[in-house]
Amino acid sequence: MTNRTKARFLVVLDADSTLIRNEVIELLADEAGRGPEVAAATEAAMRGEVDFATSLRSRVSALRGVPTTSFSNVLSRIEPTPGVKDLTMAVHERGGIVGVVSGGFHEILDTVAPELGVDVWRANRLDVADGMLSGLVRGEIVDAQVKADTLLEWAREYGVDQQRTLAIGDGSNDLRMMGVAALGLAFNAKPLVKSQADLVIGRLDLAEVIPLLP
Repeated sequence: MTNRTKARFLVVLDADSTLIRNEVIELLADEAGRGPEVAAATEAAMRGEVDFATSLRSRVSALRGVPTTSFSNVLSRIEPTPGVKDLTMAVHERGGIVGVVSGGFHEILDTVAPELGVDVWRANRLDVADGMLSGLVRGEIVDAQVKADTLLEWAREYGVDQQRTLAIGDGSNDLRMMGVAALGLAFNAKPLVKSQADLVIGRLDLAEVIPLLP
């Protein structure tokens, strides 16, 4: 990605339980009849109790055999987080860029992100064979380090000084990204994330971030 238009600042959000209220992998697991099992594993990963990449591979393996036609069912259940469009509109009005980097999946985010005013996004990709999920992740897994690296990469591409970056997340996988940003905000967050964030947003409303924009 080159020749980006320069921006005044950059806001990067996590997707699941931040940009949207859902955990997409749990919705996909519902399609396989394994929702509760995968939900418990997701919760442990977000608390930082297990390695994210290992956990993700294990959870995705539970999706084997889910038809890709299920993506439309999942999309119909997505709930945008309150205030998300107010936030993206405010960022754009002030000359900023909105990015989302997610441990979730492009197959869902490619539809949801532009609808919510996101400019650029990165996520995992699910492997598909014969119209069904194979139970594997394709390519590099978006883990904590990839999230942090992506924020810095987008800042360079948009000509944004690192001191004019904000990161918003809820789980342990977001902590490195929040650490490299000038301002790391815990939103709808686990206790570990709240304890390490620069600021904690108490209400489940992304419009609360608007007064903090550069």
